[in-house]
Order: sequence, then structure tokens, then C-alpha cells
Amino acid sequence: MLDDLDDIHPLFHGAPSTTEFKKLRKRIVREAREAIETYGMVNRSDRWLVCLSGGKDSYTLLAVLYELKWRGLLPVDLLACNLDQGQPGFPATVLPEFLTKMGVPHRIEYQDTYSIVMDKVPQGRTYCALCSRLRRGNLYRIAREEGCSAVVLGHHRDDILETFFMNLFHGGRLAAMPPKLLNEDGDLMLYRPLSFVAEADCEKFARAMNYPIIPCDLCGSQEGLQRMQVKKLLDEWETRSPGRRQVMFRALMNVRPSHLADPALFDFLNLAPGGIAPTDTDTGLPPILR
Repeated sequence: MLDDLDDIHPLFHGAPSTTEFKKLRKRIVREAREAIETYGMVNRSDRWLVCLSGGKDSYTLLAVLYELKWRGLLPVDLLACNLDQGQPGFPATVLPEFLTKMGVPHRIEYQDTYSIVMDKVPQGRTYCALCSRLRRGNLYRIAREEGCSAVVLGHHRDDILETFFMNLFHGGRLAAMPPKLLNEDGDLMLYRPLSFVAEADCEKFARAMNYPIIPCDLCGSQEGLQRMQVKKLLDEWETRSPGRRQVMFRALMNVRPSHLADPALFDFLNLAPGGIAPTDTDTGLPPILR
């Protein structure tokens, strides 16, 4: 039944029938469901704005959400959205044609943030911070216009780890991308259902499904990005010690404030003999991360 064309969503038509791909698909769907349940992302009658860049991660996100919905495990309405930011050479017809063919409700929005980024960012500086800020503002606006309760992004486990190390090395703080976030105005949620999914799995899945992947030439044209440096470092660690990324991500879910140094998170001032010493507790990790 899983591959019956009369039952499954068109996003999965033509899926490879190999055991390897079926295991990959099952793993990604399981991990996405685990993240959704762990962080309480679903409220019935929700409507989600699913953001598509045309990259491997966003295609994987869309397919997985539709499989969960098809299985009756995601009782929300989905609206796919692509924000065309006016990058030169961006293939503007690819996503609308793909989404129409797949029967996916969608909205394509054109906003020339590219010109703003090129005008505001000094020569030699990276574009990512301003580009993402402008993109996020437009996506929040679109979500409100469409009556959506949440903006859903395709960031995966490796994105979260890279952000953590960028903040550690360059920002002087322990912070990453949270799987679930309330926006500053307090009216929209931001979800990352692929938080437990490895980037390599997104790559394998999107390639195997032959989705029309669109590269981000704006960011990719810049050499020496901090994120690329961190990615290379993590790749080297993973090569020397397979599974290292999963261990590091598990650490983000197993924080012990009493063993760090932030007095705003732990009352060091009143810690003294005779008091109650901090004790280890259950990690609370979902089974797939233990």
C-alpha cells in the first residue's frame, strides 16, 4: 500500500523500490515525527506555511510532512511557499511548475531583497545575516496574510550543530537553532521538524527522488563563510570518529546548568554546604537519540 499510486501523495510517485531507500525514507519520517512530538509542534486546526527554497532540505521537509499528513499523523493544513528574492539567474518557473504538478497548494512571492543585500552589505562581508533577516520578515508577513499559525523551515540536525559552533567560536554564547520558537511579536510559531534528521539523509532522499534542486548561488559564491569553515571542521571530526555529530547533538538536549558558568541559569551565589546539591536527572531524550 505504501507505494500504491492510488493512495500515496504524488510527491512520492516514482520512489525507488530498493530496500536501502525504503529504510532511508522510514528513518527520516520517524525522526521528523519524533521531533514534532517531542517539541509539541501540532495543535489541531493549525495551518502551516512550509517554506521552500528549492534546496534538498526543503524538498525533503515537504515530502515528509505530506507523508505524515497522508498517514493521519499530522492534522494540519499545509501551504507551501517560495520567496523569490530576486537573485540573478534564479529559475523562477521551477518551483511553481513542480508544486502545480504535485498538486501542492502554494504561494510564490517575489520580493527583491537581493538588491537590498548587495546595497547594504560592505564589500568583503557575508550576505547571510541580512539576507535571512529580510527573508524571515517576509515569511512572517505572508504567514499572517494566509492565516497560518506557524512558519516551518527545513533546517536539519547539522544546521543546528553548525549554528551552535558558530555562536561558540564567533558569538561568545551557547546557542543554536531551536526546533520550536515563538517569534518576537508573539503571534507566530517557527518550527524545524527536521531537527533530528542528518543532512546526508536529506541529500540522499532528495537526489533519489530526483527533485529539481535549486542551489543558492548568492551565498555559494562567497568564499570563506564561517558556516562553511565550521561544516568542514565537523566533517573532519565525523570522518575520524563516525557518529560524532549525533553525540554532539545529544549534548544540546542534555544541558546541565550547574556545570556551566551562567549565573542567570543557576544560583551559584546561594550554593553552599548544607544545601541541596544538584543531581543528575534522566536526560529526557527521545528514544532515537539515546
